Amino acid sequence: MSILAIDAGTTGVTALIVSEKGEILARGYQEFQQHFPKPGWVEHEPEQIWQAALAACKAALDSTDDKPTTIGITNQRETAVIWDRKTLSSPTKAIVWQDRRTADLTEELQAKNSGGWIRRRTGLNLDPYFTSSKFLWWKRNLPQIFRDVESGRYALGTVDSYLVARLSGGNHHITDASNASRTQLMDIATMQWDKKLCDAFEIPISALPTITPCWGDLARTNPEHFLGSGFANHRHGR
Repeated sequence: MSILAIDAGTTGVTALIVSEKGEILARGYQEFQQHFPKPGWVEHEPEQIWQAALAACKAALDSTDDKPTTIGITNQRETAVIWDRKTLSSPTKAIVWQDRRTADLTEELQAKNSGGWIRRRTGLNLDPYFTSSKFLWWKRNLPQIFRDVESGRYALGTVDSYLVARLSGGNHHITDASNASRTQLMDIATMQWDKKLCDAFEIPISALPTITPCWGDLARTNPEHFLGSGFANHRHGR
């Protein structure tokens, strides 16, 4: 049994077909555009990430007769993505892990961090690097879009959960615990979204993906959305 491994990085997507023995049987790669609208801001267009993933996977699958039955995903971690649960389109660009626009917000959040409880629950210091303040930035600066997050129209997640949504045709909204831990919204003791953390960052838990183990039969691709193939998504993060 071979695996289709998707590595959605910061500048491009690599797809590998890997055998049971760990041999690389085929490879595909596709870059996508970087957007720098202001100093310190870094954005991606989610649709371009998805199209790069499709192109890389097609290149790998077309170059070998070995057809994998499972998918593994590794990805840029802290990047924030928002998308429509039905159409899977995104109303705004993703905010990339490198982006520093939320520096003022993290300073403001220190007032809610009495005794350093955020670090105790998450293992992370307040920093623009993590996804939580990026979600809060959307709420403060794109209120109409965020109202649709709160109503349930739009989903929030990181690149892994966005890719699973696209692969499954919107049937699955999941992330694994390793990716969830980098949002700064998961309690690392319970490995679940934490209400106090979500309240501090003003994020509705209902908009976040279900946290799953790092591997297993977790989701299924939709052939109409992903190259006509049906896979089990056995996934993990980087």
